[in-house]
Amino acid sequence: MLEEKDGNLQDPVANNELYPQNEIDASNAEDAEDQENESRHSIPEMDYDTMNLENLVGALQRLVKNEKIQAIKKHVDQIKSAFDQKFQELLETKKEEFIAGGGNEIDFRYNSVDKRQFNEVYSEYREKRDAYYKNLEQNLQNNLNKRLSLIEGLKGLVNVEEDINETYKNFKEIQQSWKTAGPIPRAHYNNVWKTYHHHMEIFYDFLNLNRELRDLDFKHNLEEKLKIIDKAEQLTKEEDIQKAFQELQTLHKIWKEDLGPVDKEHRETIWERFSAATKIVHEKRQAYFQSLEKVYESNLEVKLRIIEKITQLSNPIASSHKAIQTQMKIMDGLKNDFFNAGKVPQKNNEATWKAFKAAVKSFNQQKNNFYKALKKEQQENLEAKKALVALANNLKDEEVTEENTQTIKRIQNEWKDIGHVPRKYSDKLWKSFKGACNTYFEKVNTSKNANLAVETDNLKAKEAVLNELKAYDLSSDISKDLAFIKSQISAWKKIGKVPFKKKNINQTFNKVLDALFLKLDIDKQESELLKYGDKLSQLAHSDNDHAMAKERSFIRKKMEECKTEMRQLENNLEFFSNASEDSPIVKDVVSKIEKHKNELDTWKEKLKKLNILTHKINKEEEESTEDTNTQD
Repeated sequence: MLEEKDGNLQDPVANNELYPQNEIDASNAEDAEDQENESRHSIPEMDYDTMNLENLVGALQRLVKNEKIQAIKKHVDQIKSAFDQKFQELLETKKEEFIAGGGNEIDFRYNSVDKRQFNEVYSEYREKRDAYYKNLEQNLQNNLNKRLSLIEGLKGLVNVEEDINETYKNFKEIQQSWKTAGPIPRAHYNNVWKTYHHHMEIFYDFLNLNRELRDLDFKHNLEEKLKIIDKAEQLTKEEDIQKAFQELQTLHKIWKEDLGPVDKEHRETIWERFSAATKIVHEKRQAYFQSLEKVYESNLEVKLRIIEKITQLSNPIASSHKAIQTQMKIMDGLKNDFFNAGKVPQKNNEATWKAFKAAVKSFNQQKNNFYKALKKEQQENLEAKKALVALANNLKDEEVTEENTQTIKRIQNEWKDIGHVPRKYSDKLWKSFKGACNTYFEKVNTSKNANLAVETDNLKAKEAVLNELKAYDLSSDISKDLAFIKSQISAWKKIGKVPFKKKNINQTFNKVLDALFLKLDIDKQESELLKYGDKLSQLAHSDNDHAMAKERSFIRKKMEECKTEMRQLENNLEFFSNASEDSPIVKDVVSKIEKHKNELDTWKEKLKKLNILTHKINKEEEESTEDTNTQD
């Protein structure tokens, strides 16, 4: 700012007398282009980074609707930056979800109401801004021409042939017109002001011819500048630093543009007082911004820690859907923490944002890779379950057999082991599979109920045979008694199965038989063979070669079991070679060997009888074949 000092124009910035003035001059030069520029300072600062997309659109709408268009540029730029960052993050998330859901990246489209509204309001802002500055450019040029004309008028006041009072009146009119001449291009501001002030100084020198008028003007200017100094000194106590600086800027503008010089006696004193107050406000403002910078540095540390947590979250990514859903909730929380952490130093802003995006992108890529693999696995599961559904639907119409029942049970277990399928197919498949299984098992239950009725009748029939056998009194004729017993055994064998819970009736029947055989003095082997005789009779009339082969295989298996047990017991007996034959352990082993030997003999006899029966049946079949050939 140029100031009068020792009767000459001085530049305190160039002379290092008032370095804070540099910033004030720059702002006032901007105000010179827009006299309503101060309105921008009344708009409260907002932390746009913490707002969501909808709130950012609302903030932009309020600014464009309620504030002067030339005063909101800084706010609009901050809103646009915050909106673009958050929308890009949302867009990337939606794209990843689309790809994870099986879509192709080239087909991705995302329509956002917030984005459309934002674009509409931002377009409105640009239209208003462009129209304003187009009109302003012409006005600025007109105002510049007006001020240059006033300077020419000021020049013409010197050395004119007229009454000095009339000249002074014209000077005051030029001063008043200067104040209301309007904004001019900032590029011309300093030169125009210097020129005006220079010719005003010349006029005051000319006015020296009339000291009374000059002294009155000096006095008025001194009084007004002292008022400005008082206000500036009060601003040094203002706690709102930004408000203090803005008001100080206005005071400098009035000092510089609205007021003229004072007498030489007071010029340096009042300028030093004004400069001192300006310096204090400036230093407090610098300290304020330094404290803000510390806050921004602290915010930077917080954001870097959040980025590190995001990086750790994906190293490694979870291996199950439930765990990844938990990680995604943690990620949402970390992203909110990042956006709410506040501003960082401008020099770190771009790098911090890039690091944040890279960490989030890495997590999303790994998450999407998991779901791509999961989708492939689910597709395979889908095909496997479809195959089981087809099998179950086939089985539901089949006859109830043990094999089919076991197959149904097996595929039910397989269904449990297959795992998840895509949700849109899950319920439909399950209902179809469950319905087929239920249909089959309903048939099984119907069959069981029918069998249960038959088995219940069988139980009654066996109870009747058993009761008759229990009630029988042995006679002195063993042949008669054996004939009766054989008839009961035959009757018993002809009766089918009984309910499972009542199967012990078979053991009861055998115990009653054993008791009768014991009374008849028939040993165990003979009694077993008597019982077996009835079974042979059934086999002989079964016309089932498979049944005969199965019985032969069963007997041989039992014989091998007896031989194995005997060899094991005989081996054990060798460990007691030095023991007395009266030893309880030795006796027990010998007893078991004898028991297995008797059982082996019994099985041998059964096999012998089975072979005789088989030979007889084969011979009868050969004779039958020969008779047929003879007749032919």
